[in-house]
Amino acid sequence: MKSLWLCALSLTAHEIGTTRVVGTIGEQYKIEVTTDAASLDEKLAQFGSFEEAYPRRMKIFFDGAAAQPAITRSGDVIVMTGAVPQGAKTFSLKNGWNFSTYALTVNGVTDWVGGGELSKTYSLDAPAKSEVVRQYLWLGFTHIVPLGLDHVLFVLGLYLLSGKWRSVLWQVSAFTLAHTITLALSISGVIAVRAEIVEPLIAVSIAYVAVENILHKELKAWRIALVFGFGLLHGMGFAGVLQELGLPRGEFITALLSFNIGVEFGQLAVVAGAFALIGWRWSEREWYRPRIVVPASVAIACIAVFWTVERILA
Repeated sequence: MKSLWLCALSLTAHEIGTTRVVGTIGEQYKIEVTTDAASLDEKLAQFGSFEEAYPRRMKIFFDGAAAQPAITRSGDVIVMTGAVPQGAKTFSLKNGWNFSTYALTVNGVTDWVGGGELSKTYSLDAPAKSEVVRQYLWLGFTHIVPLGLDHVLFVLGLYLLSGKWRSVLWQVSAFTLAHTITLALSISGVIAVRAEIVEPLIAVSIAYVAVENILHKELKAWRIALVFGFGLLHGMGFAGVLQELGLPRGEFITALLSFNIGVEFGQLAVVAGAFALIGWRWSEREWYRPRIVVPASVAIACIAVFWTVERILA
């Protein structure tokens, strides 16, 4: 339990940093970088003025050759523009100013890129439907495993209440239905709730589920209703990430469904992993609840309370 607590203190809920990069490329290109201005200014202080230093570590490549974009900055947003070389087939980018994993979206295709690493090579042709499905399935899955520690702990909290599959199925089904509803409504612009409100409430939902595991041994009817309500919150959290990633034009529904299915696969992987590690061998033992369920739930509750305070104060 101690190691889990220390690990949580050293990790944020989504290890994807604060930077996102969106590229729109046709005959002209526009690369928009949204980053933390204060952090960037601290780095620039060591390397010189923005106009001189920034292009040296932010590199754009067409067919492997470096481009020379025009660069402007307004606070947190940096925009690089220019003409795409005649006949260029591929694009890649290297962001040497970023040290955390960030989302890079190029003509609707999104990947996580490690800070300072060269991105994958993007084709400048429109992505095929199969490519959109593959990309967004993977993005949905990795948003849970390994990037979504808060969602992982919530699903573990649902699993820990009871080792019986009926209990897990009812809760996961209610959660899935709810977050699918708000994910679709948020992405469609029907509802909009600020992340400053959603993220602390998600942490509260994790703490609540963990505390209920300590106080109750069996699934109660009100728990399913509460899980459904918490799922609505988590769906808005998923939508925030998906909005940052962007959705490809012409493949909006395909990308949205693929991302949601990827999230479900991630949740099922968490449940399957918990069952394989502790459930199938020990869930029927008398000592399973006092030695595993209660201590694990206490650890999850403590982590969630820490996140709640951290997100409120952020």
